[in-house]
Amino acid sequence: MSAEPDGPEGRLRRFATIWSRAIFPVTATSLTRPEFEQQLVPLARRLRDALRERVFDAKQGQAVGAALIDTHCTDPEALSRTLDCVDAYLVLYCGGDGPQEELRARSSRIQHAVAAGFAQALRERTLVEQEAISRAALSARSAVAEALHASEARFRAVFHGAAIGIGIADLDGTILEVNDALIRMFGGLENHLRGRNAAEWTHPDDSPHVWKLYEELVRGEREHYRVEKAFYRPDGTVLWTNLTVSLLRDADGLPQYQLALMEDTTERRLLNLRLRYEATHDALTGLPNRTLFFERLEKALSAGENARFGLCYLDLDGFKTVNDSLGHAAGDRLLVEVADRLQSCATAPGEMVARLGGDEFVALTTGTDTETEVDELAGRIMNALAAPIRVEGRELTVRGSIGIVEGPAGERGAADVLRSADITMYRAKSAGGNRYELADPEADARAITRHGLTTALPAALERGEFFIEYQPLVHLGDGSVRGAEALVRWLHPQHGIIGPDRFIPLAEHTGLIVPLGRWVLEESVRQARLWEARPLDGAAGGPLRVNVNLSPMQLTHPGLVSDTVDILEREGLEPGALCLEVTESALIGADDDLLKPLRRLAEMGVDIALDDFGTGYSNLANLRRLPVSVLKLDRSFTQGMQHFPADPVDLKIVEGIVSLAHSLDLAVTVEGVETGAQADQLRELGCDTAQGWYYARPGPPDRLHELALADAVG
Repeated sequence: MSAEPDGPEGRLRRFATIWSRAIFPVTATSLTRPEFEQQLVPLARRLRDALRERVFDAKQGQAVGAALIDTHCTDPEALSRTLDCVDAYLVLYCGGDGPQEELRARSSRIQHAVAAGFAQALRERTLVEQEAISRAALSARSAVAEALHASEARFRAVFHGAAIGIGIADLDGTILEVNDALIRMFGGLENHLRGRNAAEWTHPDDSPHVWKLYEELVRGEREHYRVEKAFYRPDGTVLWTNLTVSLLRDADGLPQYQLALMEDTTERRLLNLRLRYEATHDALTGLPNRTLFFERLEKALSAGENARFGLCYLDLDGFKTVNDSLGHAAGDRLLVEVADRLQSCATAPGEMVARLGGDEFVALTTGTDTETEVDELAGRIMNALAAPIRVEGRELTVRGSIGIVEGPAGERGAADVLRSADITMYRAKSAGGNRYELADPEADARAITRHGLTTALPAALERGEFFIEYQPLVHLGDGSVRGAEALVRWLHPQHGIIGPDRFIPLAEHTGLIVPLGRWVLEESVRQARLWEARPLDGAAGGPLRVNVNLSPMQLTHPGLVSDTVDILEREGLEPGALCLEVTESALIGADDDLLKPLRRLAEMGVDIALDDFGTGYSNLANLRRLPVSVLKLDRSFTQGMQHFPADPVDLKIVEGIVSLAHSLDLAVTVEGVETGAQADQLRELGCDTAQGWYYARPGPPDRLHELALADAVG
């Protein structure tokens, strides 16, 4: 049954029809237009999916741009007409009921991705063909004497007729030959190219490795390299290129010439800049939008130890009344005028103004003295809004409420900072509006508390304020206790018991995590030896195993292996009774140097567990090279199993992970089991062991005997 003409599929096909009519006249194909339209339907569907996806994926648009090259749409006019169609009709026919402003912004990003994919595919196809032809032509010059004339003719035909710029230089960098395309790229004057030295063509935007690659090539240490490089033309304008330089060797294999292929990317770069501007700026006011503001804020928050930031969050008071009484057109004109006034308030280095949406604006200042600067910035904003704004013959009084957040970089994330500013702004509104307020002092109190905990950490370890609780690890097959995870706690004299989520990051920041981690390992191994001397009544499958967490800083400490071996030998515990847990995020992208200590421990018999598995972005294929024997599945995968029936998506994910783990001879432990329904479902899925409040909360080591006895009686 065909889709309704006005249904989603019908609108998609209508978009594909418009698209095919636009680009078919400039496409080199033997297909009829209806046949060509059928090829565009799946591409249109990918564009629609990219427009509607919750998280934008530029690869969808890039794949569409590359697919156009595969369908022989290589004429630049085809790209231009495609971008026009996407801009004019994608949201109209494929946008659904989503917010139009967000869809238009998403459409602009899709256009950028399509253009990038189109240009990349066209460039790769052209460069491969031209470089192969040029190499063949140059190699032909050394052919036997009777073929020299024919080879030279073929070379000249390719060299001068190529669509991309080609230049030949000796190993000293002197330009020997250039083709017509390269001459046109540099302004049409051959004498500005021939005889010059390549080393003269430096540009301030050259990346540091460009000339390093060049030196390696002329020394014969590499065969070719490819970079993006800018050149100055004789008239002072800038030419942007994709530059590929190859080394040509003589019959004996010795370096002889350099062959440079240049693709002019100046227009494409300008297009990318325009698309980038449209994607990061508000269409109404021209101010930076939410996307660009968050980029700048995140950069400011990660600027370094001495950096600070100040943020003013502005919301206009009574703006809804303007829209309701005078209309949205008048409201838009009011917003444009407000934006202009705000822009004039933030002109100093490190300051910016952005529109988040509606009548919400933010102003950001960065530097080392933002405590004073942010107050002055807020005052300038209030003064700029004091004068009435004339809209449609009426003078409107503009009032605004501002929430101010100021502090050192690196302590909070962008979302937390903006949330604090938003709350503070509403506090200013509640106080009558037309004013600004500083962030809640509780934020300062939290910072003071954090500082106090940091300074108290070293003495706390010396005074013995830390203790360990153990959470049992239960075998899902027979319900027996197989071991426990050691969880460190801090009994603070003033704040009471503090969990590791508060003090472990502080210990890592101060470097105390290494001695603290060694202490936890010593205590845990000693406890495991006591369990071994007094077996649990309900234990099965050999001696109990103790799991100890390792922080990323401990992994890089040179004494990890020697300390572990020393502790095991001193306490008389077999390596197989110890399992070291390492978070998945700590091993993402780990090189062999980082993995070497873990491999040595694993070869000794110590189990290595990959903790919080599934919360990072690691490649599953990477599991083969990691020296792990246990996967600890993060609790987020099993929350949907707390009640019956279980979430089918969670079941499929866990089932797949368990199957993968077992195929790699890895055991699977599940964290956060809180209900019997979870335990039963995980047992059916083949998980090996589990821990969580369903079995026992973390507690003193003797609790394991109570749990084992209860299981034995049960």
